Amino acid sequence: MKRDLITLMDYSSAEILALIDSADKLKKQKGKLRADLKGKSVALVFQKPSNRTRVSFEVGVYELGGHCLYLGPEEINLGKRETTHDVAKTLSRYVHCIVARVFDNKDIIELAQHADVPIINALCDLYHPCQALADIQTIREELGRFKGLTMSYVGDGNNVFHSLMHACVKVGINVRFAGPKGYDPNPEIVRHARKIAKQNKCTIELGKDPKEAVKGAHVIYSDVWVSMGQEKETAKRIKEFKGYQINQDLAKLADKDYIFMHCLPAHRGLEVTEDIIDGEHSVIFDQAENRLHAQKAVLLNLLNTRC
Repeated sequence: MKRDLITLMDYSSAEILALIDSADKLKKQKGKLRADLKGKSVALVFQKPSNRTRVSFEVGVYELGGHCLYLGPEEINLGKRETTHDVAKTLSRYVHCIVARVFDNKDIIELAQHADVPIINALCDLYHPCQALADIQTIREELGRFKGLTMSYVGDGNNVFHSLMHACVKVGINVRFAGPKGYDPNPEIVRHARKIAKQNKCTIELGKDPKEAVKGAHVIYSDVWVSMGQEKETAKRIKEFKGYQINQDLAKLADKDYIFMHCLPAHRGLEVTEDIIDGEHSVIFDQAENRLHAQKAVLLNLLNTRC
């Protein structure tokens, strides 16, 4: 029976840790060509452009010995040029896995319902599980553990935060969030994450004060204030997020050995200052690299190939 990666809510703590362990092994083999996916093809169905997601998946599939096929909005426009049902059924006859980067979570759900091959959510409006796996891989790589750590996310309670929150509580990391009114994370997603946090003896704190959120934190995490598709809201968002910038004054409240993380692309000078994003505590490019290794681990897992 095929399995998908739609949200990390569907994966147990043990399964997530196994994926991170696999990603670490793959990173140690960096640049080594393997044949795990020899004779297998992976379709990238993208409704929106990408740098890290597209490149990391294409390179990852190549390094695992498979073939990658990019299908942008010009080729496939889900639900418009052709129904999502028909796209799922057709591609399942050609490829062994579908990686989809879409605007709406319902498109991912529909693809998974009708495809006969594994579906990987490479981003939707609610979740970004591949990013979150790379994030916690980076956290353990940099800080050596999960238990006892606190991750502070300052900004918009968006898809990145949702998946990062799930990943953190699954492995026992405490989560703090601070964002302006009207930009809180989805309450249903938070409710589910709180259940997991309770089981794993960690906490989720939601608030408005970035100083309280960052105080003593081991990880400070930021994302853009204006995501792709929200450009018309730029002026409004910049005004409402004033005071939520990651800068030296805020970062000095964190643990002295904190790391700064950002999923990229970044709007330098808005959500984060240059001296922070390029400073000694920043691990953003290690984090970006780990997208490659974490996604290779996911591909091997879903296509039933051992690392």
